[in-house]
Amino acid sequence: MNTETDANFSNQSIGGEGGGVAAVDRAFSILAAFQVEQESLTLAELARRTGLYKSTILRLIASLEKAGFVRRLSDGNYSVGPEPLRLSQLYQASFRLRDVIHPLLESITEESGETSSFYVLENGSRVVLFRVEPKRAVRVSVLEGARFPLHAGASGKILRAFSRQGDPMLTDVRERFWASSFGERDPETTAVSVPVFAMNYELKGALTLSGPSDRLLQDHIANAASILLRNAAIATSSLGGNNMELREALKKLNP
Repeated sequence: MNTETDANFSNQSIGGEGGGVAAVDRAFSILAAFQVEQESLTLAELARRTGLYKSTILRLIASLEKAGFVRRLSDGNYSVGPEPLRLSQLYQASFRLRDVIHPLLESITEESGETSSFYVLENGSRVVLFRVEPKRAVRVSVLEGARFPLHAGASGKILRAFSRQGDPMLTDVRERFWASSFGERDPETTAVSVPVFAMNYELKGALTLSGPSDRLLQDHIANAASILLRNAAIATSSLGGNNMELREALKKLNP
C-alpha cells in the first residue's frame, strides 16, 4: 500500500493544519531544495532534500518546468529556470527602493572598497535585495535574492532590533543605531549594518557593509558605521522618513 502523503486526497486538500494546498507546498519544497552552491540536482538528490517520492517529484516538476521555474538539463539533472528571475525583478520593483538605495550602495562601495548590500526582512529571514561589489579580487560576494537566518550577522541584528517586535536583547543596537558582526555567519567575514526608515519610523531594511575579516578590522568599524549612517540618513530622508536619530548617531561616532 502506498502511504505517500500527497497521493489522491492530500493533493487536492485545501486548508488543514497549516493551510494552503498540499501539492503547491510540495512544489515549493522542490524549488527550495536548490541552493547557490550547487547549480543542478539529480532526481535522487531532490528526493533526499525534500523527503518526497521520486514519482511525486516527477509529476510536480513537469508543471514547474512548463511554467519556467525548473529546467531539465541535457545530463538529466534539474536546475532553476528563468521564471524566478522575472519574479525577482518584480519583487525588487515592488519596494520602489532601487532608485534610492542602489546609488548609495555604489557610493559606499567606492568609498570603502568593500561590498555593500541592502537586506530586507522577509518571512523570518533576511534577504539581500540589492548589492554592489568592489572591483578588487578579494571581496565578500553575496547574491541578490540570497536568504540568510536572522539570528546571525550585523544586518540580522538591525532587522531584529528595529522590527515592530523589537528584540529586547538588542537594546544597545537600538540606542546606537548600528550593529557589527565578526565571523557570525562566515568565519572570514566582518560586517557592519544600520537601519533605513520611511515615513512613521517604518523600517525599510538594513544598509550593510561587509569585507574580509583580515581587512575590515576592529579599528575600522567606527569608520564603516559612519559611512553607513551618513548614507542611511540620506536614504531615510529620500523615503520620507525622519533621519534625526540617524544624524545624532553619526555625531556620536564623529564628535
